[in-house]
Amino acid sequence: MAASPGSLRRAGNEEFRRGQYGPAAALYTRALELLEAAGDAAAPERSALLANRAACHLKDGACSLCVADCTGALNLVPFGIKPLLRRAAAYEALERYQLAYVDYKTALQVDCSIQAAHDGVNRMTKALLEKDGVNWRQKLPPIPTVPVSAQTRWSVPSAGTPGVDTPPAAAPGGKPDQAAAGTERARTLKEEGNELVKKGNHKKAAEKYSESLKLHQECATYTNRALCYLALKQYKEAVQDCTEALRLDPKNVKALYRRAQALKELKDYKSSIADIKSLLKTEPKNTAALRLLQELNRA
Repeated sequence: MAASPGSLRRAGNEEFRRGQYGPAAALYTRALELLEAAGDAAAPERSALLANRAACHLKDGACSLCVADCTGALNLVPFGIKPLLRRAAAYEALERYQLAYVDYKTALQVDCSIQAAHDGVNRMTKALLEKDGVNWRQKLPPIPTVPVSAQTRWSVPSAGTPGVDTPPAAAPGGKPDQAAAGTERARTLKEEGNELVKKGNHKKAAEKYSESLKLHQECATYTNRALCYLALKQYKEAVQDCTEALRLDPKNVKALYRRAQALKELKDYKSSIADIKSLLKTEPKNTAALRLLQELNRA
């Protein structure tokens, strides 16, 4: 009896689990060849197979092949978590840090709870800062906006290689359009807050960030509002916002630095030093943090 795409994929998964990445890739390729004729109807299955084969390429160090397969998977089913993370890892290994950063950030839009993506963003931020200097963000390619439909789709576990990704929650109340509108409005309010910060109007900016957070909780919005609270000398509120930001992204450099600043003002020097030391594990050469640590050691 001829093997089916499903049985070939399961056999490939078994080889992958045993560390036999070459044979696993060959089985995924055979399954893909069987599905070629099926066209769009088999898009999700073809996407999963390409993502699986990409994992084999990544394990074998064939990073360019991994990128090609992930791109193929994402063309079939946009914003898939596994191909995004695998392509990001391949780009990182190829030292194409801007493209890796974009993929890690895109993955976090789909599911903000993925620790590997948070860690990837932190590593790429550090690498790009060293490579391109303080204006590194201006050189980035655009980061795609993930539609809410893609954020909710991953609540259905996808078939794939071992290591199932944690599915994010579906949109509140199951109304994707409403949730999308809320997210969009939150983004607009955050940008309005950013403009007010540039003008030095921290009080009004904090109000914009508060409105934004009611609609959509985002790490950057918390750290931005914390910056306003620091300027307004509302140190306890700044600490709370940084703590919320760190709940979403445990190694966030801005949150650690701003919480350390606020704790210093509250004279909790021990906790402040602990935050700076955590920050320096991620960015050992962060001059602002090193300077603050010197001040704290003198306090």
